[in-house]
Amino acid sequence: MAHAVSPAGSVARAREQSSGKEPASDTGVPWYLWCGVLSSTLIEIGGIWDYSWHRSIGRDTFWTPAHMAIQSGGLIAAGICAYLLILTTFGGSETAKAAAVQVFGLRAPLGAFLAAWGGLTMVTSVPFDNWWHAAYGLDVKIVSPPHALLIFGVHCVAFGILLLILSSLHRAVEAGSPAVKTMERLYLYAGGVIVMSQMFLIIQYLGNGSLHLSRPYRVMGAVVPVIFALLSQAHPSKWAATAAASIYTAYYIAAILILPLFPAQPKLGPVFYPVTHMVPSNFPMLLIAPAIVLDLLYRRMRDEKPWILALVTGVVFTGVLVAFEWPFADFLMSRWAENRFFGTMYYDFSAHPSDLAHVFASPPDTGLQLAAGLVKAAAISSISALAGIYSGRWMRGVRR
Repeated sequence: MAHAVSPAGSVARAREQSSGKEPASDTGVPWYLWCGVLSSTLIEIGGIWDYSWHRSIGRDTFWTPAHMAIQSGGLIAAGICAYLLILTTFGGSETAKAAAVQVFGLRAPLGAFLAAWGGLTMVTSVPFDNWWHAAYGLDVKIVSPPHALLIFGVHCVAFGILLLILSSLHRAVEAGSPAVKTMERLYLYAGGVIVMSQMFLIIQYLGNGSLHLSRPYRVMGAVVPVIFALLSQAHPSKWAATAAASIYTAYYIAAILILPLFPAQPKLGPVFYPVTHMVPSNFPMLLIAPAIVLDLLYRRMRDEKPWILALVTGVVFTGVLVAFEWPFADFLMSRWAENRFFGTMYYDFSAHPSDLAHVFASPPDTGLQLAAGLVKAAAISSISALAGIYSGRWMRGVRR
């Protein structure tokens, strides 16, 4: 059974000078944390790139640059975690072993086991995905069994890296390390990567024309508040949710600005719209608005009872998100948003003429239907936040 809190004396040992075999130091950020952040970043960039590839070209082969970026990230995560596992089990110093858990006789930080499992799962999904496409077609659907396996692996890697950073951060705080500030930034960045991963998971429900329905807000309520609450509870940070939402927003805006600069041509049919360049995903959701409000509330309610904090989170997240996203959707559906920044003039090659009309889903939710849908969204957000609160408070004790 893996225990989160280090035994008595581990803090004192963490302050001792590391041996030559120790993979971490007390005066700087452990190298494997940088590699872990790199692996998560490659995976998410590859995912955004791959989604654009499907919209612009179609899945013509596994050996696309986007797929290589995704799998490279998984291999890096598996590689660094395998190194930590072997080093700590067979040759680690006492300091390294004090910062590790034991699973089936093997020793490593808890996050390393999770990230290694995720990386191996991602690699395992490759032959499964190739067989699936050979059997059912090259570009049948985004959410398929092999893609679900891949997404599971991606999430294991992302959360494993977050745990690695968090355990090192907590030990650094207790040891008075000068690397604390840098580790805190890595922690917030890793949280932002997880928000990106969560939003990519539900991207098919977030079309601009569906934002006057309650379903997108229910779906976002299921996957986002859990991360905002977790980040705010696991380590004291004034702007944890805001930082995570900002990272998600920055990456997706960058994709809109950069991807269309590269030429592309569909290789699958039928082609309904003439694509000549890479087609990015839609403008990011305005998660930063509820994130700012929640961060302000979390400062006053950090140690509040979980169910009260979860209820407040669910209501605030849904209310603020709808207040900002609903009118913003009107703007996105107007001609004013057809520019290089908002990118609403980009369409994938399978877009039908009706998709070019800039109209909302018919009919949009109104009246009691809308009210009931948003109440459900707030309830789902509260349940999601409750899971994040309990997980985050458990993570406060993670030291290995």
